[in-house]
Amino acid sequence: MANPAQSSTSIPQHSFGLPAFALALVGALTLVAKQPAQAQTYTVLHTFTRGADGAYPDAGLTMDGVGTFYGTASAGGNTGGQCGTEGCGTVFRLTQHGSGWIFSPLYSFTGTDHNDGVSPYAPVTVGPDGALYGTTNEGGSGYGTVFRLTPPASLCKGFSCPWTETVLHRFAGGSDGAYPGYGGLVFDQAGNIYGTTQNGGGPANVGTVFELTPSNGGWVETILYSFSGGGQPLSGVIFDSAGHLYGTAAGGGVVYELSPSGSGWLYQPLAAVNTPTGGVVFDSSGNLYGTTLNGGGSVYQLRPSNGSWLLSTLYNFNAYEGPLDAPTLDTAGNVYGTVADLVSGGIVFKLTRSNGWLESTVTDFGGFGQPVGSVIFDANGNMYGTVELGGSSGYGAVFEVTP
Repeated sequence: MANPAQSSTSIPQHSFGLPAFALALVGALTLVAKQPAQAQTYTVLHTFTRGADGAYPDAGLTMDGVGTFYGTASAGGNTGGQCGTEGCGTVFRLTQHGSGWIFSPLYSFTGTDHNDGVSPYAPVTVGPDGALYGTTNEGGSGYGTVFRLTPPASLCKGFSCPWTETVLHRFAGGSDGAYPGYGGLVFDQAGNIYGTTQNGGGPANVGTVFELTPSNGGWVETILYSFSGGGQPLSGVIFDSAGHLYGTAAGGGVVYELSPSGSGWLYQPLAAVNTPTGGVVFDSSGNLYGTTLNGGGSVYQLRPSNGSWLLSTLYNFNAYEGPLDAPTLDTAGNVYGTVADLVSGGIVFKLTRSNGWLESTVTDFGGFGQPVGSVIFDANGNMYGTVELGGSSGYGAVFEVTP
């Protein structure tokens, strides 16, 4: 199949302009029944209000081992000071309770006023210790943070019990890296943390891949790679079974591999693609899948072959902007993802292998909202995700789609 067309572009810090903010208040606890919307195509589990619950969930959800969902909202929560009227953002939890869901705000960021984070664009990661780990794009020393959230030490009888935040690293700009953006974190088997920043690094100031290693009760940062020329990794990295890292750089239009070597990490570009804002995922055969933003957007596959990688375009969208996050694969090898801005509005799509790849729309949100993050499945095959803009209050929502 033909490779996607190549073009150059500047990547904005945020893909959609935020609407005018309005004052909203919300209780710390919300119990919602499953109310169907738009002909049973999706169910709204929570609508954000820009109060204590947050606003504008850019990232998709993270699920722990018992089916509880966690996520971030890039605004809302605390206001005033560094947070202004928009709010510094929140981390939240959704727990199923009978036939409904309980929404619990776990933490509200406080901004650089308290050396804390601002604007968590990325998803959280459940660490090996059961704590939540994530990044804020700003705050700390002004260039973003890596944080950990731990549950209350004593038994909490309610559903609205704040977690304790610890800042593991405050980016300083320059060679240290800056603005981790939308990229999530990943752990290796030794408990070290890996991620990316979209700025800082070398003289080109176009991003880094970093490692945080626990040491003497703190964490030490090591820059594994600083991008030069075209760079700007807007997404995180993933591991293969051999301990190699894979990711994308949107500014350079490249999928790359970082391999550990005796002197550090060896960088190798695998393929040129058109503005890959989202990361990549593996299937069970070792093929990589990813998405592109420009040229209407596309889903691509990289297949290993004789020491190199073969690039195929699986599907091209006719969108104003293509998918912004990595795709999701189910156990049958079908590919799912979101497009925020088709002519009809945002959608969840499905690609099925059938003499090539057949695209179908799982859910069309119409004017309800714009999904930016990826989707996730539970053990029963139900799909979950977020819309960044829209919802009944205009500040985003969490949704479920059942088979």
